[in-house]
Amino acid sequence: MNDETDHRAASESRPVAEPKHIFVYGTLMRASRSPYARLLETRARFVGEACAPGRLYNLGRFPGAVFEEAARTRIHGEVFKLNGPAVLAALDAYEGCAGVGTKPDLFYRTIIEVRLHRGGTLAVWVYPYAGNVDARPLIASGRFPL
Repeated sequence: MNDETDHRAASESRPVAEPKHIFVYGTLMRASRSPYARLLETRARFVGEACAPGRLYNLGRFPGAVFEEAARTRIHGEVFKLNGPAVLAALDAYEGCAGVGTKPDLFYRTIIEVRLHRGGTLAVWVYPYAGNVDARPLIASGRFPL
């Protein structure tokens, strides 16, 4: 069993209803110039800033996140409320994944819990990095510079 399968299996076994929110930490954030950030901004509602335990890596033009509940570091990003499944399908295409439970390319979609900066927690969709991070530089701040 490889790391990617471990992450997906652990998240798929959680008894959580499908989230209506998504947590983004890179090129889908509002400050990004990506057309998919604009799609998210116009077809979803910004809820607020949030963070989740894990490590963020610099992959060049975009970051990759490895979420880990026991991590001492945090990944910072934004939460949006989705306006329907079409937005999620478009984001799946952008991230290069076919949805939950599929063989990942660079990213896969799963459910995690984030802590909202205004208080409280929320179950959200997120796209963790599926590749090997051994040679990738860690972004110690947990914030991808846009």
